[in-house]
Amino acid sequence: MTGLALFAFTSWMMFTSVEAPIAPVSLPLPVEPDENSRVDEIYDQESRLFLSLYSLKGDGEVDYITGRTVQGHIRSSYGNPVYYLPEYPIFYWWNHTMWNDPLLDGVNGNELVYQEDTEFDVTRYKPCLFNGQPC
Repeated sequence: MTGLALFAFTSWMMFTSVEAPIAPVSLPLPVEPDENSRVDEIYDQESRLFLSLYSLKGDGEVDYITGRTVQGHIRSSYGNPVYYLPEYPIFYWWNHTMWNDPLLDGVNGNELVYQEDTEFDVTRYKPCLFNGQPC
């Protein structure tokens, strides 16, 4: 019985001494940028999302994206679309990470990481970029 107890204790010590890998800590999500840094906006009819593309660095490269669910839309008297959107986005994309904010309460620390190491493919919405043509 002593040998079995010693074996169990040794096994327990081996398993508890192994450190679990630590998940990478994501940087905190910056608040939604000012409209002056917006470089483009896209309406995705499939998902009914209004996407705002921002350049935080100001170099024209998209590095921050928000997505708001479109609650409704109409055409203005000039024929332009007018979208009814919630105050805060449902998702954010920044630093190769997609964040989800199901409470729609803005960036305040309760956002959830939806997917890491992901790129946003603008060519999905603008096929002219895929073909190398100017949009």
